[in-house]
Amino acid sequence: MVPGVTGHDWSDVPERLARLAAAPTAATVFGAGEHGWVVEPPLTEAELTELETQVRVELPEEYRSFLRQVGRGGAGPFYGLFPLRRVDGRWEWEGDGAEITARETLSQPFPYTEPVNPALRLPEHPDEDDFATAEEFTAAEEAWWEQHDAIMYDPAHFIGLVYLSHRGCALRDALVVSGPARGTMWTDRTADEGGFTPMVDTDGTPLGFARWYRRWLDQATEQAAAVPAS
Repeated sequence: MVPGVTGHDWSDVPERLARLAAAPTAATVFGAGEHGWVVEPPLTEAELTELETQVRVELPEEYRSFLRQVGRGGAGPFYGLFPLRRVDGRWEWEGDGAEITARETLSQPFPYTEPVNPALRLPEHPDEDDFATAEEFTAAEEAWWEQHDAIMYDPAHFIGLVYLSHRGCALRDALVVSGPARGTMWTDRTADEGGFTPMVDTDGTPLGFARWYRRWLDQATEQAAAVPAS
């Protein structure tokens, strides 16, 4: 445990990742080709304080302690854990979808505690057969898409969410950092109009960052062990 850091003990994780990286079957684990089992250096306490000052919110302890004890990103679920990078004095998460994290509203409460699907509010898509001309249909379809994007990508949906991992096909996992659901992991299926869903363990318990990460690590270890080395 890093002195002064509370929330979770990650002391076993670096060694477990190193063993996986050395395993001849490690490449068979989904996403391993992207992150290569590499974890970027941990944040210093000063860097973490600077980050939290910039985004005006204290990160949940499990994630906060991971950043201090293990690393700022890299090896992790799916295509990896989005790393934190300091660019021109500004800390940002980087990765495919990391830009969805709205730094300026992270301190505002995430509005949901139950699954929600904005797609259910969408009007019916226009049917070309209902229009006299192709031009009328095109205009109606363009108006529909404008409404679609306004509903599906309303900034209010993304308040208080830090995006951490890309599952593929534009589906992503995020950590709630403010509001009643603070500390829990959610899946954003906006891309396939599936909405926002809180992640739960096999017993129905909400997943926090630690269980989300360790569950992946356990599954990766099992998957690598199950494939015979060639």
